[in-house]
Amino acid sequence: MNDKIVAPSVGEGENVTAGFRDAHPSPAQSVTISDVAEAAGVSRQTVSNVLNAPDRVRAETRERVTRAIADLGYHPNHMARSLRASSPRMIGCRILPVHAETVAAIQDRFLHALAEAGQECGHHVLLFTAADAAAESEWCTVLWRTGAVSGVVLYDITPDDPRPERLTAAGVPFTAFGRTAADTERYSWADVDNAAGTASAVDHLVAAGHRRIGFLGWPEGSSVGDARAHGWLMAMDRHGLLAGSHRLDIRGDDTTTSGTRLMKELLDRPGPPTAVVAATDTLAVGALHTVRDRGLEPGRDVAVVGFDDSPAAAALGLSSVRQPIEEVGRLVMAEVLRLTDRTLGPNGEPPAEPLHRLLAPELVVRASSAPPQGLIPAGVEARSLSR
Repeated sequence: MNDKIVAPSVGEGENVTAGFRDAHPSPAQSVTISDVAEAAGVSRQTVSNVLNAPDRVRAETRERVTRAIADLGYHPNHMARSLRASSPRMIGCRILPVHAETVAAIQDRFLHALAEAGQECGHHVLLFTAADAAAESEWCTVLWRTGAVSGVVLYDITPDDPRPERLTAAGVPFTAFGRTAADTERYSWADVDNAAGTASAVDHLVAAGHRRIGFLGWPEGSSVGDARAHGWLMAMDRHGLLAGSHRLDIRGDDTTTSGTRLMKELLDRPGPPTAVVAATDTLAVGALHTVRDRGLEPGRDVAVVGFDDSPAAAALGLSSVRQPIEEVGRLVMAEVLRLTDRTLGPNGEPPAEPLHRLLAPELVVRASSAPPQGLIPAGVEARSLSR
């Protein structure tokens, strides 16, 4: 998938000279379709339907929109509408830089799934970069208002992420992979049950006979990292192992170097763990380096389980929790396309409720955590390294 640079086109009702500088037009500028939608208490699509397909809108709604158009003095920019109609159908998504010391490629897999799902519906993914969440919100708003994209997808959501609120306020159709800590009912999202993933890893290790199970995680403040840490915590507590494991929870950056260092710290402590659950395959690969450097055998002497089921996990015989990324991509694309057409149903019913979907991950057991032959726990599938 190639990065593309899109020059600003003329947004509907916006000044050409505003360009990317004015993602939020001031009252001094021409009245936009968004202004009409806000005044009438409807979506942009409903205003567009009143102008172009009034028979699709209920009479009372049509009258309210028409009154708002007259009160505000709105005049559709026909040239911009023509440009918009002739532009490709695109869904925007910010692409994040990849750290040099990561073995996972979750965003790559997600973008691939997103692109495949969009292509089946005649849409494509427009990738762009942004310095931070604020810049991303501005770019999303500008790309949508200028007609470059039909909607956008948000990735890597944090607990207090400002992007959902900002895009909702701007009227930009979007769906998120992940969710914030609060107000999740106000926008569409699909997410993986990260807590259930690490909990399943703990259950597997307990069933294999382990009682001192450590956790290699990220510093607090990440939705994904915090959820995975919570899963380890809850599972250890459920098995009655938490009291003796409070010093086995250790955090660091998501790099292989960090995983190597954290594992050394754990193995050097009194009462070291016989098994560890890592928040990512990247940390788990670093942990494997330490285990092998000390002449220990993963699975026999110290069990290691990662998260993400990366290609590296399969190559190294690393047990890992697999995310249903392909299904997430399909769900997110289907939802953002639904949101780009917020019209009333054939019988005048309102649009469907936002998507709120939490998907279960799957534990893939390999040699790094498999118990001795003949002692594989019931109900756990031990998969070969040649997957």
